[in-house]
Amino acid sequence: MISITRKTIFHILKIASIWFLGISVFSVILFRWVPVPVTPLMLIRCVEQKLSGEPVVMKHKWVPIEKMSKNLQLAVICSEDQKFAEHFGFDLNQVKAAVESNVEHNRKLRGASTISQQTAKNVFLWPGRSFIRKGFELYFTGLIEIFWGKERIMEVYLNSIEMGDGVYGAEAATRCWYHKSCRRLTKVQAASIAAILPNPRKFKANPAGSYVRRRIGWITNQMNHYKDLGY
Repeated sequence: MISITRKTIFHILKIASIWFLGISVFSVILFRWVPVPVTPLMLIRCVEQKLSGEPVVMKHKWVPIEKMSKNLQLAVICSEDQKFAEHFGFDLNQVKAAVESNVEHNRKLRGASTISQQTAKNVFLWPGRSFIRKGFELYFTGLIEIFWGKERIMEVYLNSIEMGDGVYGAEAATRCWYHKSCRRLTKVQAASIAAILPNPRKFKANPAGSYVRRRIGWITNQMNHYKDLGY
């Protein structure tokens, strides 16, 4: 019978930690230059579609940030993370408010994720809410802030985020909703895509329902106020 001592367990954990650290840092540095071909969420959605008997749909086309409308970049900043250019991946005021809300209403773990956190989650992690996953999210958020910088984070974010049912990234979303390239999005069209991000499988950017129309109005007003991307 094999006896596993505490020292052996510690050694295994040490080796596993070193491997995890090396692979994670290597992956982040790699994706600083290489387009992200697919994300865990994309694969999960494909499996869900297959198991439910639906056609497997995954529309996704990577485009460099130079070919993306600045209207869309500004729209998601105004909609999702207005301090994106200022913080180092975390909006501490929003985190504090989320923690207080979780405690007060006895909710499951819920946070106000920044664009950096959403990007780290989309590219490197699985969907869900748990303290373990949140810990990994914070770790990868710190890494991409160090190795990527704001413009690259925005580029990966807009190329990987879910923007419709089976639709991922700015180019696929713009062609889905407006039948043109994402570099040609108007301010209102960009705001309409940003407006559906809280639940892109439920809401439509075009034609927009009453809730999305209200969101579009609010986002465009914020865009008029901020104007500058900040990076």
